[in-house]
Amino acid sequence: MVPQISLLILLVDLIDAIPSPARDRKRGRPPTYPDRLFLKSLVIMLVRDVTTVDGLLAILGQPTVEMQALRERLTCDGNFPSRRTWERRLNGLPATLPARIACLGTYLVAHLHPWADGGAAVAIDSTVLHARGGVWHKKDREAGVVPHSAIDTEAHWTKSGWHGWVYGWKLHLVVTVAAVWIPLAAELTPANAADNETAPRLLGVLPRATRFVLGDTHYQDPALHAHCAAADRFLVATHRGRYPHTDDGVEVRRVFHKLRSLAIENFNGQFKGISDGHGSVPTRGLVRTQRFALGAVFVYQVTLLYRFEHRQDLRVGLKAFLKAA
Repeated sequence: MVPQISLLILLVDLIDAIPSPARDRKRGRPPTYPDRLFLKSLVIMLVRDVTTVDGLLAILGQPTVEMQALRERLTCDGNFPSRRTWERRLNGLPATLPARIACLGTYLVAHLHPWADGGAAVAIDSTVLHARGGVWHKKDREAGVVPHSAIDTEAHWTKSGWHGWVYGWKLHLVVTVAAVWIPLAAELTPANAADNETAPRLLGVLPRATRFVLGDTHYQDPALHAHCAAADRFLVATHRGRYPHTDDGVEVRRVFHKLRSLAIENFNGQFKGISDGHGSVPTRGLVRTQRFALGAVFVYQVTLLYRFEHRQDLRVGLKAFLKAA
């Protein structure tokens, strides 16, 4: 009997088929191991719910047919990376993930055609993630006192209209407003980063076909309006002030605001459910948390591509699919 190839192996193999963002060539000897090898390992880590190199190597070391096949896919010219190489290259991966997410997002738009039945609109927002290990209160931070070693000192505070005060991180996202929610851009920052200041980096990598950018009051910024106008786009953001608004265009904005909410808020709920993001993140430090959160966005994109190619539902059953892998 021929053993069936596992879903995890199929997802890992899909990494070889997706495009990579253009990068400036660096001087010197090229790296021994290609970046795609470490992208594959990131998929394994997130699907199997491990966040450390030790955890990755432990599961790869298991004497199963599946793990043997995965080790072969993480071998280059007969060589398997050393532990030090794994640590170094995986720590360098988060810096490249926003560009990879943008590149794969554009690729998905070109193949899935999410805007075929509507306008080319995206929703932009940030969602908070709680830091691991407790909170660092303002008075202790200002005094430079860390009450206990479990506190993640690289995280920060923000006040959310839904969650109240949160100590942790912000995952900034842009997703398609369509029947399928495709992440097109993402960044992870400490929670005190302003949404409107992070937005230009996200908007600068969107597909050229994007015409409408829908945001809440945090994006009601003249600089962002100018940024979008320069790219031949329209920024539609909620206006500040006492309700109900009576100015021209309020009814149109109300329609756009509903579309934005349906897209980004439902995506955030689904994404956090899949990645167990409703509680504290399982990592400490900016780099490792970026690897976890942005890696989860990347795996979500890869899952969409796999399910599209196999004619499966693109909104229902994603969590069960990844758990089964």
